[in-house]
Amino acid sequence: QVQLVESGGGLVQAGGSLRLSCAASGSTRSINAMGWYRQAPGKQRELVATIGSGGNTNYAQSVKGRFTISRDNAKNTGYLQLNSLKPEDTAVYYCTVTRSLSYSFGGYYPDYWGQGTQVTVSE
Repeated sequence: QVQLVESGGGLVQAGGSLRLSCAASGSTRSINAMGWYRQAPGKQRELVATIGSGGNTNYAQSVKGRFTISRDNAKNTGYLQLNSLKPEDTAVYYCTVTRSLSYSFGGYYPDYWGQGTQVTVSE
């Protein structure tokens, strides 16, 4: 089992920045890739970024160039840096991990989810 705890969400004005963190505990050696999803009210959950164990990253087109995913394997912690935030980025952001050694951005299936952290971007 892996437990994930997100932090760093909050209220920010458009154009601002936030840094989300995801602390993993438990069977962390089983983790391969990490991904961040978001879900806005009334909308489908969206995968926004993934990072593999070797540091390879992928992003949704909607956040490319503004968001940066990273991880510190020694600390069992992942991060999502959100820059140039827009009101449409308002959502609950979820940290996820997969044990799968084979995945793609379009074929990423999490094994574990965090509880989510709210990001609200005002005009």
